[in-house]
Amino acid sequence: MSPAKKDRPTRPAQAAHKKKAAGKTVKKAPAKKSAPAKKAAAKKSAPTKKSAPAKKSSAKKAAPAKKAAAEKSAPAKKSSAKKPAAKKPAAKKVSVSPAMDEPTEGTSARAAAPAEIPETPTVSFVSAGPGEPELIAYRGARLLAEATLVVADTQAVPVAEAFVDPELVIAVDPESVTNAGERIKPAIDAAKSGGNVVRLLAQDPALGSELLGEVGAARRAKVDVEVVPAVSAITGVPAYAGYGLLGGKAREVRVLDAQDSTIAWERLSTPRTTAVFPAGANRLVHIARSLLDAGRAGSTPVAVTRDGTTVDQYTYVTTLAEAAESTATRKGGFVVIGEVVEQRERLDWFERKSLVGWRVLIPRTQDNTAALVSMLRRHGAVPSEVPTISVEPPRTPQQVERAVRGLVEGRYEWVGFTSANAVRAVREKLQEYGLDARSFSGLKVAASGVGTVDALIEFGVRPDLTPGGDQSTSDLLDVWPPFDSLLDPINKVFLPRADIATDTLVAGLTELGWEVEDITAFRTVRAAPPPAPVREAIKTGGFDAVLFTSSSTVRNLVGIAGKPHQSTIIACIGPNTAKTAEEHGLRVDVLADVSTPQGLVAALAEKGDSLREQAVSKGLEEWRPSKRKAAGRRKS
Repeated sequence: MSPAKKDRPTRPAQAAHKKKAAGKTVKKAPAKKSAPAKKAAAKKSAPTKKSAPAKKSSAKKAAPAKKAAAEKSAPAKKSSAKKPAAKKPAAKKVSVSPAMDEPTEGTSARAAAPAEIPETPTVSFVSAGPGEPELIAYRGARLLAEATLVVADTQAVPVAEAFVDPELVIAVDPESVTNAGERIKPAIDAAKSGGNVVRLLAQDPALGSELLGEVGAARRAKVDVEVVPAVSAITGVPAYAGYGLLGGKAREVRVLDAQDSTIAWERLSTPRTTAVFPAGANRLVHIARSLLDAGRAGSTPVAVTRDGTTVDQYTYVTTLAEAAESTATRKGGFVVIGEVVEQRERLDWFERKSLVGWRVLIPRTQDNTAALVSMLRRHGAVPSEVPTISVEPPRTPQQVERAVRGLVEGRYEWVGFTSANAVRAVREKLQEYGLDARSFSGLKVAASGVGTVDALIEFGVRPDLTPGGDQSTSDLLDVWPPFDSLLDPINKVFLPRADIATDTLVAGLTELGWEVEDITAFRTVRAAPPPAPVREAIKTGGFDAVLFTSSSTVRNLVGIAGKPHQSTIIACIGPNTAKTAEEHGLRVDVLADVSTPQGLVAALAEKGDSLREQAVSKGLEEWRPSKRKAAGRRKS
C-alpha cells in the first residue's frame, strides 16, 4: 500500500467518524491488506476496543460504501505513484494520549491544547520627545496605551500621564538615582511578572549614556529590550522656536555638551558652524566668553529656549557680546548660537499663537465641548474642563409625558427647542413609546443654538426656523412669526426646557399671540465641587480665563468653587450669560460677537492678541493674566 493511502482515511470513513465517533479518542490501528474503507469505518465507529458487536455492526453499515470508496481510492493510487509524499489533510487532528505512547485520532485541538509558551519578558525604552506629548512616536504612544507599568524620568511624567492612568506611573530621578541597575529594577521585576512595561526617558535618550547602562542591566537580567525614538529636541525645539539649524552661511551643525571642558572652541569660531548646546543656558556666560576669545563675532545671534515645544515655551534672543556680560543663571535651557537664529523673524509661529500657554477653564454642562476644546488648543491654550451640572429627569414626569402625547396627537402648531438637553429629553421620551423622528411630521420646529440644531439633525429632524447671528433665544424670538388665525389652525406652542430656564421666550411668544406650554423636560442639578487643586487655582488666579457658555454654568461654578480671581479673564457666549455673570459680581471682559463656541474662542483670541500688544508696547515679557495678576477684574 502506498504511503499516501496509508496516511489518508477514505471519505466514507470520515463521514462515519463525524457522525458516530465525534469527540472520542480511539486507538489508531495500523492499516493492512484489507479494504481501507471497511477498516476505517469499522475502526471509527467502535467506541472502545472491547465493543466487538458494535464493530461488527459498523462494518455492515459501511459495506454499501465499500464499492464507492474503492472506486475513489483507485485514482488515489495512480496519483500516489507520481507523488509518494502526499500532504495530510488539515481536518485530521492527532494528539498523544497521556495513557499510551501511540498517537490518537479525533481529539479536538481545544480539548488537548498544548501548554502556552511564556513570552520573553521585555522592557520598551521609549523617548518622551522634547516635551510636547503629541511629539512622541506613534509606536511609543501605542506601547504606553497598552502598558501595565510605566517607569518614567521625573521630567517625562507629564508625557506619561497624557497616555496612561497616573497610578500606573513610577517616577525616577536620574540625577538622584545614578545607578542604572537601580533605576531599571522596577521595570525588570514587572516585566518578569508578565507585565507590559515601558521605561519612558526624558528628551532624546540617544544623546546620553543613561540608555546604555539601563539596557545592559536589563539584558543581564535576561530581559529583552526595544528602543523607540521620538522627535529629537535637537530639531524639535528650534522648529518650535522658529528657526532651522542650516541656511545662509551655516553649513554644519555641532551638538556639544556644555559641561565638556575639552571643547575646541576655535572650531566653532566661524559663521559656517551652528553650535547647539541642548542644556547650556546655565553655562551661557562661559560659552559666550569662550567663543569670543576664539574669535567668533560679538554680533552673532544667540537663542535661549526654555520648556521647548510645550505651552510654557519661552524664547529670548541676544548676542554673544551681550550674553558674555549677562548675569549667570542656574536655569536650564536650549541654546543655539549662529546666524540661523535670524530666521526667527520670519519663521516664528508657535509663540505667536493668540493664547499660547493660557490655562482656560471650561465649566462644562452635558453639552459636548469637544469642539470648544479643539479650537482652544489650536490657539495654543491648555483647556481644563470642570463639570458644573448634571441633567436629570423632572421630579413629576407626567407633564412632559402628556406634552409628548400631544405632540404625536397633533395638539401643537410649533415645537421650540433652546438646548440640546431639551432635544435629548424629548427624544428619550419618544423612544420609550417606541416612536422616532417621524412623530414631528406636520409640526413646525424652531431651534436656537448650534448644538441644539446639531442634536435635532442627528435625531433626523431638520428645524424649520433658526435665528441668524448670535443664535440666542432673543434672536429666535425676533424671527418667530406672530399667530395668524387665517394661516395657523392651532395656536399652541410646545416649549420643552430646563427647570431653571428664563421666561424671556415665553413672554415674547405670548405677546405674539401664541399659547405656550412651557414644560419642564429636564432638571439641572449642581455637580459636586471640583478637586481641591482646581478650586485653589480658580480662587488664586491659576487660570488665565474662564469660558461661560450658559447662565447655569455661571451660577453653578460660583456655587461649587467660588468666584474666579480678579486677574482671570471672564468670557461669555452671549448677552444672557453675561447678564447672569454680572449679577454674580463678575466683570465680563469678553463677549462673543456671535453666540457660538467658535465665536467665543475667536473673541478670547482677540483679547489675547490685544494683551500681547499692550505688553510689548510697555516692554513687558509676560502678558498672560495668570502671571500678571492684574486687579480690577471683579466688581466689588
